Amino acid sequence: MKELNGSDMIMQALHEEGVEVVFGYPGGAALNIYDATYKQKYFKHILVRHEQAATIAADAYARVSGKVGVALVTSGPGFTNAITGLATAYCDSIPIVLISGQVPTFMIGTDAFQEIDAVGISRPCVKHNFLVNNIDELPRILKEAFYIARSGRPGPVHIDIPKDISSKIGLFEYPKEISIPSYKPNYKGNAKQIKKAAEAIMTSSRPLMYLGGGAIASNASDLIRTFAKKTGIPAVETLMALGVLDSADKLNLGMVGMHGSYAANMAISECDLLIALGARFDDRVTGKVSEFAKNAKIIHVDIDPSSISKIVDAHFPIVGDLKNVLEELNAKVSVKPEQFSQWREILQRYNMLNPLGYNDSDEVIKPQWVVEETAKIVGKDAIVSTDVGQHQMWVAQFYPFNRPRQLVTSGGLGTMGYGLPAAIGAKAAQPDKVVVNFTGDGSILMNIQELMTSFESELPVINILLNNNFLGMVRQWQTFFYEQRYSSTDLSKQPNFAKIAESFGGVGYVCTNKDEFKKALKAAIKSKKTAMIEVKVDRFEDVLPMVPAGAAVYNMILKSKEK
Repeated sequence: MKELNGSDMIMQALHEEGVEVVFGYPGGAALNIYDATYKQKYFKHILVRHEQAATIAADAYARVSGKVGVALVTSGPGFTNAITGLATAYCDSIPIVLISGQVPTFMIGTDAFQEIDAVGISRPCVKHNFLVNNIDELPRILKEAFYIARSGRPGPVHIDIPKDISSKIGLFEYPKEISIPSYKPNYKGNAKQIKKAAEAIMTSSRPLMYLGGGAIASNASDLIRTFAKKTGIPAVETLMALGVLDSADKLNLGMVGMHGSYAANMAISECDLLIALGARFDDRVTGKVSEFAKNAKIIHVDIDPSSISKIVDAHFPIVGDLKNVLEELNAKVSVKPEQFSQWREILQRYNMLNPLGYNDSDEVIKPQWVVEETAKIVGKDAIVSTDVGQHQMWVAQFYPFNRPRQLVTSGGLGTMGYGLPAAIGAKAAQPDKVVVNFTGDGSILMNIQELMTSFESELPVINILLNNNFLGMVRQWQTFFYEQRYSSTDLSKQPNFAKIAESFGGVGYVCTNKDEFKKALKAAIKSKKTAMIEVKVDRFEDVLPMVPAGAAVYNMILKSKEK
């Protein structure tokens, strides 16, 4: 036990938690904390250029590293700017800790300069939050924040620290363990329910694994691969689960849902047993709920009891850590892959009937080709981030993900502007890997200032801008459902993206044919600088298949509408 001021307590706690990187932006209410940050030698602080980028980069760092991401901002607009990143992490169950400065305790409620009710604002989009009113409580709160963020169903935690608390002297003793009576995540699944689930699997004819982001959060990918190989049960993946199974695995039917593969959506519709592993039955996956897997019994494994039977009733609910449950399930299930061979043949025919594809062209670059060619050039070790829109779905459909934590993307919130700061966070987590951000001409402008962060922090990332001069996904909906009334989606007037990148210390390229793109990507990798590769792609290319909102997942649009 030793005497420290509040700011030094924060530094010591981050050290105790093994934090190596903090993303942040200073301001008045956080000055004491930033002064301590300047003097400490425990972690690297990365100065972002907008607070939204701090929480997004921390989110991506957590996704790639499996650790808790940390962001640090000031009060008022500093905090409100960070909310989008908090909400992004909350929707995708990503563990981050956001520390925000606040006006002194005696000024709270006086409408002081840069005062905002930060805990009130953050409450709907965090797993838990704290307002520190007493210096003696700070060590415990810091420990609880990290514990809550990483345990159970992971998620963001917010700590709001008034300026006088960050300067007060108190006794610091960091708890070695934490116990919260009202918060006791259940890690071990019910043995009887696991036995029933195993029996259901062994007596089914058309079982299907439905893999969600919890499979990655629980580090259960290896067990899932073992289970799939042992049983021969095919699988579909959500956007958040891409990479749990290798995309080349014949049992992997690809992504399911609104822009899922034909085979994946038909598998959901025709299975007699759906094994949901760490998935939450998101509306982008289920479509019309009453038609979703309506002929199937449901096994639902999730560590969050509130997720089970929330959307779709589970016949075999199992609350527990997916990795622990799978270890027991693997031991209890005894089937030979041949048992489901007929079922796999049916699904293979669906895959042959309507495979994922596109009409390639030498006259205009197809965005799907760019995604596939990028994978060939950067190799299997690269990490991929995306913004949100058509390019995100093309990456999900056509990039050959081979491992978990390889894709970094905003699923539940759909955050445009996510890609570039996420790429920086991913690069901070894995500095030796090539990091590629697929973005669109709409998304990139939302956080383009982070090119400076990438350059200054020596975290070079490659941005591949699929430029169709549209807000592409919105334009696609307007094409199909709004009689081609392109209201506020035409982005024909644009800046010179290549020169913008060069002005921030990076390199820029403009590509109008395939050869130019191949040369540009290879040059960008070789340069080891932050790069912007603008690729002029087919303006009216659609993401297909597409399930209309509210439709059953088997009612897919398979062809583009005539223009």
